[in-house]
Amino acid sequence: MAAVATANGLPVLSSQAYLEGKTVWETRTLVADLCRQFYTLGWVSGTGGSITIKVHDDSIPKSDQLIVMSPSGVQKERMIPEDMYVLSSGGDMLSTPCAKPYPHKSPKCSDCASLFMKAYQMRNAGAVIHSHGMESCLVTMINPFSKEFRITHMEMIKGIQGHGYFDELVVPIIENTAYERELTESLSDAISAYPKATAVLVRNHGIYVWGDSWISAKTQAECYHYLFDAAIKLHQLGIDWKIPSHGLIKNESYQSGSKRKFNVYANSGLAVQASVPSRKFIVLDIEGTTTPISFVTEILFPYARDNVRKHLTSTYDSLETKDDIKLLRAQVLDDLEKGIAGSTPIPPDDTGKEEVIESLVVNVEAMIKADRKITALKQLQGHIWRTGYENNELQGVVFDDVPEALERWHASGIKIYIYSSGSREAQRLIFGNTAHGDLRKYLCGFFDTTVGNKREARSYFEISQSVGVDKTSQILFITDVYQEAVAAKAAGLEVILSIRPGNASLPENHEFKTITSFAEI
Repeated sequence: MAAVATANGLPVLSSQAYLEGKTVWETRTLVADLCRQFYTLGWVSGTGGSITIKVHDDSIPKSDQLIVMSPSGVQKERMIPEDMYVLSSGGDMLSTPCAKPYPHKSPKCSDCASLFMKAYQMRNAGAVIHSHGMESCLVTMINPFSKEFRITHMEMIKGIQGHGYFDELVVPIIENTAYERELTESLSDAISAYPKATAVLVRNHGIYVWGDSWISAKTQAECYHYLFDAAIKLHQLGIDWKIPSHGLIKNESYQSGSKRKFNVYANSGLAVQASVPSRKFIVLDIEGTTTPISFVTEILFPYARDNVRKHLTSTYDSLETKDDIKLLRAQVLDDLEKGIAGSTPIPPDDTGKEEVIESLVVNVEAMIKADRKITALKQLQGHIWRTGYENNELQGVVFDDVPEALERWHASGIKIYIYSSGSREAQRLIFGNTAHGDLRKYLCGFFDTTVGNKREARSYFEISQSVGVDKTSQILFITDVYQEAVAAKAAGLEVILSIRPGNASLPENHEFKTITSFAEI
């Protein structure tokens, strides 16, 4: 094999030697192998569907790596490595396959090329899969007006990047067009509008799935197809896959093969559909709303402060703690530039474990004392608290009226979410370990400061986009903080202020409705 040309020690990606080299050839082979497997799954039958993978090379930044793409209009299960197209990171064609004799068509790069490039450019993907799997097509037809697919409390959701069992998975749906390339703009818009999504459904067509690598993309594609199939089968059984309990669909259910109507009552000889409340979603703050402030200030914060050194010491070499330290380093650097009181430089790792931990403890203690609402602190606290719950040293606390209200709202079909400055893990721990049992079964999802500052209106716009309301006014937000209420109202949400023992006083003439118990809602 010819030597690879180099410049400054790096491969020249457009050189013939590199294009014919081992890494590119292995990627070509991988695409062909995967297409054969996807054919058996029904994802790329009838020459439909496609796959593209970046040529992984440790010496080349991911954003600059070459792209291998399958051809269009060919029998995907019969492809060979020589059939593949090789593109630059910017989409320029570097290598094309040779034509084959009749009955083969002239070679043509995938019609999905422009859509694949959007996932590479906007998500820094390592691979993209386009499937025509039947499940991905049918699931978009259950509700022909829906712009999103939603599902929660299914084990396979854990296979989707950034999601857990208790989260609500949301996949945007775009409308199909006559030609694949005409989907490029709407797919790009969907990627921008759903920053957490790793897939986009195309109605009556299929799905595009991307991941950091081909393994991530393949794993997620398999999970998506499983979840779509589950939703279709649950729908046939009259079960609502969109709610945590997976109870009967409100308007209809299928029993013994026949459709039976629910919520329909006789009135003067006429069938009248029960009214549906306009409020469909409730978003709850935690501290001072579902949970006494004293639990946070007198139990959780001191526990994190008293155990930060022990936690960092015992978990210092774990990937999770390394990520925590990375976030704290970035935050402290920013704090030092801004002159934040209590900030202390964190020495580099090669200084020694003890010195690094000592500086981290000083910074974390200062952050806790100042009650700072920053992701770096909240993430570390969540990991410390998790240990406390696992050791039965902590138990989540909620007001006595909260469990009954959650159960009542949930039974009425209202979707309930949490939005707190604490990390999502910390939120789950509180509601999963209460004296009333695990309350997470009533919750559809959790939002933390990664969605935005709680005192900024755009954060609530982002939440409304994530939960998929037709109007932001369909969301009720309950909080004890006046500034959060103002921000949510500016985003169009309905807002109620919570008055609980120990809460700070509210401004006079604030004009918001107030409650002292969830029983009032």
